[in-house]
Amino acid sequence: QVQLVESGGDSVQPGGSLRLSCAASGILFKIYAMNWYRQAPGKQRELVASITSGGMTNYADSLKGRFTISRDNAENTMYLQMNSLEPEDTAVYYCNARYMVTSFWGQGTQVTVSS
Repeated sequence: QVQLVESGGDSVQPGGSLRLSCAASGILFKIYAMNWYRQAPGKQRELVASITSGGMTNYADSLKGRFTISRDNAENTMYLQMNSLEPEDTAVYYCNARYMVTSFWGQGTQVTVSS
């Protein structure tokens, strides 16, 4: 069966960095567009960053270049490098794999930014 497993979430101080990973199994990873979403308490889930099967990337305007999405098709893994973290980045971060009308979600990993 399909599994998307996020890891790397943690509690960090403002200005810190984290690298999230999403390990995929049960899908032909290289053909899927991969996305990171996040959901903060009391807010709707929002798209953070996307990477196509060909490696083209897109980011939420609010991130101001602090985050970098990447993928390793040989390892079936997607990453999100997050720098200069702010309290507003506190959320559960979700991995999403999408191909045409098919979409799969991970269980999420918690990122908390607090002093």
